[in-house]
Amino acid sequence: MLSLNVDQALAEPPYAQLRSQIVGAVSAGSLIAGAKLPTVRALADQLGVAPGTVARAYKELEADGVIETRGRAGTFVSFAQDPLRSQAQRAAAAYATQVRGLGITDDDAVQLVADALRATR
Repeated sequence: MLSLNVDQALAEPPYAQLRSQIVGAVSAGSLIAGAKLPTVRALADQLGVAPGTVARAYKELEADGVIETRGRAGTFVSFAQDPLRSQAQRAAAAYATQVRGLGITDDDAVQLVADALRATR
């Protein structure tokens, strides 16, 4: 069973906490492809948050390819090969487009990414 929680004392917004916990569970393998997630209303009730909070987390996760909604059947972990890698590839493509438009050299662009990764450790 999926164990999610929201800590109102954290600076991170509740929807972002849910989003990161679900991404972490998919990454760790505790949520596998095809696993059904609770409905927005059920999860909101369980966590004591507004349904819009869960809906926003689900919407962002769906946009990132981590989960998919199948109408009345519910919301499920995506069957994409690796939704987290797909999300990273989309972010990398967006970054490449942006730095190319700024006239940044490839070497400088790679260095900027390396610096950013080091800064977020």
